[in-house]
Amino acid sequence: MKNEVQMKGKFHYRLSGWKYSTALRVILFLLLGLIFYTSLYAKLVPQVYDIQLGTKSEKTIYAPRQIENAVATEQAKEDAAKRVQPVYRIVNLKNDIMLDAIFDKLLQINSDEEVKFDDKVSIFRTVIPQMLSDLQSQAIKSLSISGQYNDPLLEQIQKGLAEQSYPLPEEAYFKLPRLTKEDLADMRPVAKDIVGKLMNDQVLDAQTARAKVAELVNTSKLTKTLSREMVTEIARTLITPNKFFDQKGTDDAKGQARENTKPIYINKNDVLVKAGDVITEEIYARLDKLELLKDKANHLPQLGLGILAALLSFVVFMFVKQSKLQLAYNNTQLLMLVLIYVINILGMKIISIIQNVEYPYVGYLAPAAMGSILIAILLDAPLAFISSVIFSLMSSIIFNTEHEQLFDFKYGLVTLVICFSAVFTIQRASQRATILKAGFMIAFFSMLTITSILLMEDHFEQREVLFSLAFAAAGGIITVVFVIGLLPFFETAFGILSPLKLVELSNPNHPLLRKLLTETPGTYHHSVMVGNLSEAAAESIGADGLLCRVGSYYHDIGKTRRPSYFIENQTNIENPHDRIDPNLSKSIIIAHPRDGVEMLKDFKMPKAIRDIAEQHHGTTLLHYFYHKAKKLVEEDNSDKPVREEDFRYPGPKAQSKEAAIVGIADSVEAAVRSLRNPTLEQIDSMVTKIIKSRLDDGQFNECDLTLKELDIIAKTLNETLLGIFHSRIEYPSEVAPKKNE
Repeated sequence: MKNEVQMKGKFHYRLSGWKYSTALRVILFLLLGLIFYTSLYAKLVPQVYDIQLGTKSEKTIYAPRQIENAVATEQAKEDAAKRVQPVYRIVNLKNDIMLDAIFDKLLQINSDEEVKFDDKVSIFRTVIPQMLSDLQSQAIKSLSISGQYNDPLLEQIQKGLAEQSYPLPEEAYFKLPRLTKEDLADMRPVAKDIVGKLMNDQVLDAQTARAKVAELVNTSKLTKTLSREMVTEIARTLITPNKFFDQKGTDDAKGQARENTKPIYINKNDVLVKAGDVITEEIYARLDKLELLKDKANHLPQLGLGILAALLSFVVFMFVKQSKLQLAYNNTQLLMLVLIYVINILGMKIISIIQNVEYPYVGYLAPAAMGSILIAILLDAPLAFISSVIFSLMSSIIFNTEHEQLFDFKYGLVTLVICFSAVFTIQRASQRATILKAGFMIAFFSMLTITSILLMEDHFEQREVLFSLAFAAAGGIITVVFVIGLLPFFETAFGILSPLKLVELSNPNHPLLRKLLTETPGTYHHSVMVGNLSEAAAESIGADGLLCRVGSYYHDIGKTRRPSYFIENQTNIENPHDRIDPNLSKSIIIAHPRDGVEMLKDFKMPKAIRDIAEQHHGTTLLHYFYHKAKKLVEEDNSDKPVREEDFRYPGPKAQSKEAAIVGIADSVEAAVRSLRNPTLEQIDSMVTKIIKSRLDDGQFNECDLTLKELDIIAKTLNETLLGIFHSRIEYPSEVAPKKNE
């Protein structure tokens, strides 16, 4: 019967099948990958619609991301090109050189008295036009050689000179031979002054400039009528256009205007087509460019997103697999991890809904560090760091509004910094006030990182700075609010004992601890001592020291039901066990773990604390009462057998390292206090005997304590026991067990 009870207890404390199920673990990791996929789908894979050209749209379609409006941009470019004024080039054709050449020729021929008048007329009619043509050709050739003028412009110059030329009138050729040397000397400076003055202006229409010649001649110092007439005609001949239309320059200017025109964008969530609108070629092309057409959908982004989601899930899987956490085999905690991911990603997605191109910095409001804090408190700090990297990667995608690249490093960097700072702050948290401190750290480092980014970009606006910093500060506060609100839910729903919860339970003002102190002060003091011993021993082998300490405070709470039957509470009173049968004493003593569990359940204490209270004695033997019962049977010469099984605790045996350590510390503290003036050798011997006795008795068979860890525990207990003194009865030399615990 006893063996049957022990077997039931053993299997009762084994995790149920679904918690160990490999298939369920695979499903949970696949679910995590699906969460990554669905949360990023809207950002990386555009929605498609079954739309045909020329039909009416059945629904209003919004732009999934910012896209250039090609038609509007092209129209803006054309408008900019039309606003470009024609480009003209001012050309120096060296008209002053032509003028000197003509006067030199007139002086040469008129000075030659051997040439007859008619011959002079004939020479001037032939030579002067040819001379002007040659000089203009030479000027154009020099322009071409300089390389500053393109061929179309040179052709335009030749054409302009030809179309706007002014040949000397026929009667002028008969008047030129009559000019004397003195006349020519008076005429040259006047003509040069008039031509130079008119050619200094931009001359597009030579005829307009030539109309001013007569007035300038009349205001000159020339007095002879002939001289005036000839200066007028020669000046008109030498006045040519010097401003020419540059087709290539104009085309280049228009091209530059087109290039300088900023693209016109259709912003995210702008209406592409309203319900009932006819799908025109322009709308159809726009939908096609956005990959919104079902018949032309590109499935490569879906494949890429699937690979990315699988990689992120694989990273979490490999870290969990190689960790030594309960998460590596406990599907309950894995489910909690998945739920934390869901909540954190959901928080980011909600903020992204109110984010737009005009207010992109709303993304800094997201409680992106909430998941990292919860993981650090409830599970493991290294896992929180790995999750922080994943959250930052997802943040850079979810809050990306520009869509020029897949990731916006600004949001990813800010998320990474605040998550890391939060985990560093919270990983050793012992009070809930630490969460508030983490919120301030999130706000501070978020603002600091944003400031760094804005300074490096060096083109920020005051409005952008103020809003970014304000949203960053608010994000820290929102994160704290959510963490404080969600933490009790996870602690209760998943039976997680966070360090913060354990510290709260260790408060001496807790009703159970106050009851223990007031009704059983000896047991209270014993529990505190056991807590100190077990915490040191647990930390020495990497177990949960805080859980051991708090569990020790409550492990003997069942003694408050019958406090006077436990020796540490028997102050100036008779020991009631001296007057009753050892079987009754045994029943009272072994009832205190069960009574303690019932009391802890009534106060809704976490299961880990209840397990320590129930398992700290395991199935150990009550040596004192067992030997007392045997002695009474021998004295009465009775044939009634005294079975050892009847004097053992009902168990179960310790199922965790923490429960086993508390059990060792409980026995050691009680045994050492039974010694008078204990020495180091006595303590060492006592600790070794107790651990060996429990090991030989199979009390560690159902937990994962190793021999090496037991040796470390023994050394740690020896180092912390010398200062403990408490009056206890001497135990039989067999093991020195407790009399009535």
